[in-house]
Amino acid sequence: MKIQFFGAARRVTGSKHLITTEKGTKVLLDCGMFQGINTQDLNQNFGFKANEIDFVVLSHAHIDHTGLLPRLVRKGFNGPIYCTPPTADLCNIMLLDSAFIQQKDLERINERRRKRGDEELELLYDENDVRKTLELLVTVDYHQDFWLNTDEIKVRFTDTGHILGSAAVHLTIKDQGIEKQITFSGDVGRPDDKILRSPEPFPQAEVIICESTYGNRQHEPEPDMKAHLLRVVRDTCVTRGGKLIIPAFAIDRTQELIYALDQLANEGLLPRLKVFIDSPLAIKATSIMRKHDEYFNPDILEYIEKDGDAFNFPNLHYVSDVQESKAINDLKEPCVIISASGMAEAGRIKHHIRNNILNPDNTIMLVGYCSPDSLGGALKRGDAEVRIFGETYPVKARVEVMDSFSAHADYNELIQFLKCQDPAQVKTLFLVHGEYDNQLAFKHRLEAEGFRHIEIPDQFTVFEV
Repeated sequence: MKIQFFGAARRVTGSKHLITTEKGTKVLLDCGMFQGINTQDLNQNFGFKANEIDFVVLSHAHIDHTGLLPRLVRKGFNGPIYCTPPTADLCNIMLLDSAFIQQKDLERINERRRKRGDEELELLYDENDVRKTLELLVTVDYHQDFWLNTDEIKVRFTDTGHILGSAAVHLTIKDQGIEKQITFSGDVGRPDDKILRSPEPFPQAEVIICESTYGNRQHEPEPDMKAHLLRVVRDTCVTRGGKLIIPAFAIDRTQELIYALDQLANEGLLPRLKVFIDSPLAIKATSIMRKHDEYFNPDILEYIEKDGDAFNFPNLHYVSDVQESKAINDLKEPCVIISASGMAEAGRIKHHIRNNILNPDNTIMLVGYCSPDSLGGALKRGDAEVRIFGETYPVKARVEVMDSFSAHADYNELIQFLKCQDPAQVKTLFLVHGEYDNQLAFKHRLEAEGFRHIEIPDQFTVFEV
């Protein structure tokens, strides 16, 4: 059989891996959108024919893993899309949000292309394509074996603790009468997530497709994440009288921030100031998190039993209305603004950063992975100037980085995730979803752990397995 890599190949976006069996069955693992600058052409063209795909299996709901599903449907795919129940619920809100955002973005892109005399780009998909996509979702919970087709491909999901419903995908594929075990890690979370359970061991595999986002990074020990957050809040909002702007992914990272602030409020430590969750998507995601608390870890479940709600405290304001969002910019008093997206590439957060980046009393705090070519990546890198909506702004606001909120395992945690495997039985280990330099470093670390056949596929590379 063959595996071909159509995204997240030597980069951290656009996850798409195509398995073609000896019988010709085509299984697409994830169908993610490429995010960041200069990715329009990659999102327009898959590199394969959508109507030839038989099945799609999703690892989790993040847009860089699901964001081109409606494009796939628009171009002719009509098969089942398998995922966990929370992933289906999150796709319901995230794909509709994505359709709205990319339509708005396309208007700006095509305006610039018209001025240059370039051909306008086609709309990737619309709300109707999203609704057709959602009808194709088939949900299966963790640890339940299911067949994609009769007696050829069996699949099981296991928990990776990355976001609500995130899963490693384990495929048993019969190839000329012999069963082959293939595991796709999806994105792997951290063992000490404040809300979700830790990543769990998975069955022995012959072929592993493993993420490597932080393949050359070890998260700094965070002795007290809440204390760090409280220090930044007090320094920005109390001492300097400024605003704290936090780009955060709408799923899990936003809820983890709310949970930390909820605890600080209950402990009487949080200053009396307004906290805004300015993201309709995050508000809907929080409701979905509440609905699926059976996936939470024991600590937060114990907290909820005592507190009643881990995502609500005095002076917390959930903002959906556009006019109310704009009014936050006119607010003269100190406050905390948490808004999507986490890489600051789209949504209301870009407006908040633009409106607050020139004030040295304000702080922009980055709490998760940011692609190097994203606005968040530029801020994290310490660039003196950044581009926002086509204009250049000097970075005068303070920039704070708190990686303890990262949803991605570092290299030690990824190695620990792989400890359940006997390296001698792994015939090939593919590294995806990582920058190439990081992947090279991670490859050397994995070789020291006994893995011998490690590949770092480039875009469109095909491998026989």
